[in-house]
Amino acid sequence: MQPNPDANQPTTPEDEGALVAARRAKLEQLRSSGIEPYGRRVDELESAAAARARFDEATHLAFDASQQARKADPAAPTVDQRARVRIAGRVMQHRDLGKLVFFWLRDSSGDLQVTVSKANVSDAEFALAKMLDYGDLVVAEGPIGRTNKGETCIWASTIEIATKSMAPPPGKWHGLEDAEIRYRKRYMDMFANPETVRTFEKRSQIVSLVRRFMEARGYLEVETPMMQPIAGGAAARPFVTTHNALDMQLFLRVAPELYLKRLMVGGMRKVFEINRNFRNEGVDRSHNPEFTAMEAYQAFGDYMTMLEMVESLVHHVACAMAQCPERGAGPVLPFGALQIDYRAPFERVRYEELFMRAFGFDMRDEAKVRAAGIAHHIDKAATLDHWLLVNHLFEEKAEALIDPARPTFVLDYPSAISPLTRPNRAHPEIAERWDLFIAGMEIGPAYTELNDPDI
Repeated sequence: MQPNPDANQPTTPEDEGALVAARRAKLEQLRSSGIEPYGRRVDELESAAAARARFDEATHLAFDASQQARKADPAAPTVDQRARVRIAGRVMQHRDLGKLVFFWLRDSSGDLQVTVSKANVSDAEFALAKMLDYGDLVVAEGPIGRTNKGETCIWASTIEIATKSMAPPPGKWHGLEDAEIRYRKRYMDMFANPETVRTFEKRSQIVSLVRRFMEARGYLEVETPMMQPIAGGAAARPFVTTHNALDMQLFLRVAPELYLKRLMVGGMRKVFEINRNFRNEGVDRSHNPEFTAMEAYQAFGDYMTMLEMVESLVHHVACAMAQCPERGAGPVLPFGALQIDYRAPFERVRYEELFMRAFGFDMRDEAKVRAAGIAHHIDKAATLDHWLLVNHLFEEKAEALIDPARPTFVLDYPSAISPLTRPNRAHPEIAERWDLFIAGMEIGPAYTELNDPDI
């Protein structure tokens, strides 16, 4: 077996330069042989997974039997009813055994082996098979069968190159464990880690499920401006831009809230939007300057109306992804090291109850709150507004009591930290607001909107 110079080893810049030079030499060799290294339109392709699924044991055994018969009697007919398939993918492994060349093609559905026998293809195609590098995009066609070692494969009758890759791919194992590199170079992550593609596919399915659910509930999907004259709807630092034709300063939106509410004023009873928000703030693995969010409004409802809707939505999506019925125990889905139990109803706990569990006293007790703030070294605890101090303490200690493996609604936040939220009529210091927590993260809030202009 001839080693591939792009094998899965870390490379120095000098090594990488040599590899690129070797690939460029092959590129020129292809062109001098009359082969276009950057492909053409290819029709009637199927995925690697679909091609693999077309393998049939009976037709494979019948073909093998006819080949054995021909060894004894060259005049015996060849019986080949194996399905013919055509796939395209990126070369992930390559082995040259002389008169046989094996390579593995990867597409968005998975990997499939291609076996090229010198006896089954033209001399030019066999030479091409030997020249392939990791990362090249190749089209292969032939019957779907099995190797002597039991590996399902395409026995190639034709191969062609679709794109000659000039840059060596990342090593199979080296350099892709770093989460930040994977997030910054998604194309590289997708190349080396097929599970990343599965994640993207599931995200698309989830967004589609959310849309269908909302539409079934009578919500109308809308799009509102991305550039706004006022950075409203959330307390966040905006990105600033200029509209040259109007000589006007504009902001990339931090939230669609103000425009969605205007649609409610105009007479729409249920609206939602799934779109991008932009916030010029910190970046880490759970915060991005641009992110997708859904925001929804319903007239003549309240925060419990939205609680029921969100609980039903999350449970519905979780059941769909787990492929389980919506009635019964409910799905359990992995998230990192956690197993999230999405059975309905979700957990519910009041903000002040969680605060009491954490600190052992009522959040309205200003003296004890002040003392706790000082004890926990909260910045400016001696002078900070009482309710702001309560929330600092809550976020530091009480939130940690929420079971990360169970979706949990925390209800009835203090009014002082819930702007534009309707106060509870019996206890105006408490607002009709909740936040949903899953896996230790705040997934989203909801409010009974404050529509009294005098408050």
